[in-house]
Amino acid sequence: MDDATDSESLITDYLRAGLAFDRLEEGFVDAYTGDPRLRAQSQRDPAPDPAELARRVRGIRADVEASDLSAARRDFVASHLRAMECSARRFAGEEIGFVEEVSHYFDVDIAMGDPDTYRAAHAALDEVLAGRGDLAERYAAHRGADEIPADRLDECVAAFSSALRERVRADHPLPDSEVVEFEVVGDKPWSGFNYYLGDYRSKVAINSDLTQHMASLPHLIAHEAYPGHHTEHCRKEQLLVGSGQREQTIFLVNTPQCLMAEGLADHALTATIGPDWGLWAQEIYADLGLRFDGERAQRIATATGGLLGVRQDAALLLHDRGRDSDTVAQYLQTWLLASPARARQMLRFLSSPLWRAYISTYVEGYRLLASWLEHGPGATSVAARSARFGRLLDEPLTPAALRTELAQ
Repeated sequence: MDDATDSESLITDYLRAGLAFDRLEEGFVDAYTGDPRLRAQSQRDPAPDPAELARRVRGIRADVEASDLSAARRDFVASHLRAMECSARRFAGEEIGFVEEVSHYFDVDIAMGDPDTYRAAHAALDEVLAGRGDLAERYAAHRGADEIPADRLDECVAAFSSALRERVRADHPLPDSEVVEFEVVGDKPWSGFNYYLGDYRSKVAINSDLTQHMASLPHLIAHEAYPGHHTEHCRKEQLLVGSGQREQTIFLVNTPQCLMAEGLADHALTATIGPDWGLWAQEIYADLGLRFDGERAQRIATATGGLLGVRQDAALLLHDRGRDSDTVAQYLQTWLLASPARARQMLRFLSSPLWRAYISTYVEGYRLLASWLEHGPGATSVAARSARFGRLLDEPLTPAALRTELAQ
């Protein structure tokens, strides 16, 4: 067997191991666009023994690290195998500390946030929402006024999807056949979800259990579609899978790939539109006959950005420090100014066996990618930021790779 064939055999082993996790927890494989015969075989095979799967993954990782794959491909696959081994160990019932679990999954270290940072965010928000009464009540009143009427949601989604698609395709060309279908679903622990179907097609589900707001809808569409998850999947399928990097045909939950993807998606709107995204959105809403104060929305987003770490704190309190759900819900209400119902919805996500660690992909992914985007050449220019953002769409980057570039 020659070296090239041996490397391809390792990638096949990697894909088979990844597909096996879906037999342990449905939904672990977020997307798979590779050889359908591998998936069919995985579905026919007996469900794997988790401890044996951990040993199998560990062996593949050792072989990959000694292989002749390019450094970028080797590092990408090895980091994901490390995360998969941790998942298999947990499925096998092994006790793993929550902080260690997050580190193995996403290659980041986490800690509780600073309450002084949250107090400063509250002070900034208090200034924007100046008025009488409790800040939480004023914030709730603002969010109530910002709700999108249920009968207008479809046309708002269509308007922002069309506008963002046109803008994104000019900077990051996509195949003519690419398409996103939106649907409304209920009884889910998340607000929105991209199901990438392959062949440049996505289905984006929006959770009807959560009220949609005018300030957040542009971010949601950018996050899930243009230039977020859908665009990233399309570009990587076209450029990486098209060049033979078959490891990019699988996307697994609780891996560094997720932290990169969620960080990318959370920066998607500002990377494409720039810091005045609110004024841009205001014009689109005006065309629909809806009033939206874009400048105020931008100021509120800047203020509440200081509360980014609160949800990760909640996960640490719940899974690392053993706090009960009532205590954690109160923490979310106190610092995130969440309503009781919203706090309970967040707890549902944080309590899911599959998703309990996932909140760190948003928090630490946003922070890491913000540092990387802001330290690029010409970072203050929207065009330069968009070009740098293109690297996230097109290259198999990892958290470790970004940290190395930042250090240099």
